[in-house]
Amino acid sequence: MDDVARAAGVSLGTVSHVLNHPDRVAPRTRDRVQRAIEELGFVPDRRARSLAGGASSMIGFVVIDLTNSYFVDMARGAEEEANLAGMNVVLANSDIQAEKELTYLHLFDEERVAGILLTPVENLADQAWRSREWRRRLVVANSDGGADRCSVAPDDELGGYLAARHLIDVGRRSLVFAGGLFHLAPVANRLRGAQRAVAETNGAVRMTTVTTAGLRPKDGREVGARLADLPPAERPDGVVAAADLLALGLVQALAGQPGLRIPEDLSVIGYDNNQASWESAIPLTTIAQPGHEVGRTATRLLIEEIREPGTHRHQCIKIEPQLIVRSST
Repeated sequence: MDDVARAAGVSLGTVSHVLNHPDRVAPRTRDRVQRAIEELGFVPDRRARSLAGGASSMIGFVVIDLTNSYFVDMARGAEEEANLAGMNVVLANSDIQAEKELTYLHLFDEERVAGILLTPVENLADQAWRSREWRRRLVVANSDGGADRCSVAPDDELGGYLAARHLIDVGRRSLVFAGGLFHLAPVANRLRGAQRAVAETNGAVRMTTVTTAGLRPKDGREVGARLADLPPAERPDGVVAAADLLALGLVQALAGQPGLRIPEDLSVIGYDNNQASWESAIPLTTIAQPGHEVGRTATRLLIEEIREPGTHRHQCIKIEPQLIVRSST
C-alpha cells in the first residue's frame, strides 16, 4: 500500500479508502490510485486486512462429499446467502474422511475466516470437531450440531419413513434397506424412519438390512449382484437405498437380468434427489433433500452469529424432505 501511495502521489489513508470505501474518494483520485494498483500488480492481503480490522469477509465451508449434487446444491445456497451479506465462501472437500475434515477445520481456523460451515463426516460425541473449542464460529449443516452451536438439517428419519411407506403403499411386502456408513447420523436416521414405517404394518411387511462399504454406485452394483443371485422366492420386492448413487448402481446391476424387471418385480427408491436420480436409464423415485435451502439457512445463522454475537441464540432447524415418484417404483 505504501508503494501504491507513492506511485499515485496520495496518502496511505487515501489508498485504504479506495480499497475499502471507494465512495469517499473523488473519482479522479480514485482512478489514479486504481492505475497505480494495476501497474504495480498490487493484491490486497486479506489476512492482514482482517487482522488490522478485526473482521474477515470469508466463510470456510468443509463439505463432506462434492461428488454428490445434494452437497453442491448446499454449497450454492451458502454462496448465494453469503453474497447477499457481502461475504464469500471458500469450499473444502473432506471426501468422507474424518482426518481431512479436521485438517481443513484447522486450516480455516488458522486463516482466521469469519466463520465455518461444516457437513460433518461423523456424528459422535467424542469427535475432534465437537470436543475442540474453535476460535471461529461454526455452524453444522446436514446433521445435529449439539446444544452449543447452530445446526440445520433435513429430517432424515421422516425421509426414511416416507421412502419405506411409499413402497408399502404400492404393494411391496418384502423390503431391503441397503446402506453403509451407519455411523453417519443421516444414514442411521433414514434406517430408523424406514423401520418405523415397517413396524406400523404389524408384521404384514418385513425388512432386512444389507450393509454396504459405502454409498457410491459401485457399492450399489455389489448389492444388485447379490440380489440377482438369490432364488426368485427369496428376493425382496422393494429396496430402500440410503442414497441415490447407491440406488443407481443397484439399478445398473439389475438392468437386463432375466425375470427381474424394475419396477414390476422390484421397486427401488433412493435418497437425495441427486442428479443421477433423474438421469438414470430408469429414473429413480427418491426422497428430495432441500440442499439449497439447508445451505442458505445455515449461512444465514452463521452470519447472524458473526455480526450479532451479543443477541444471537443457537437454533437447531429441521427441514422436511419430499417424496418424488418416478419410474423405479
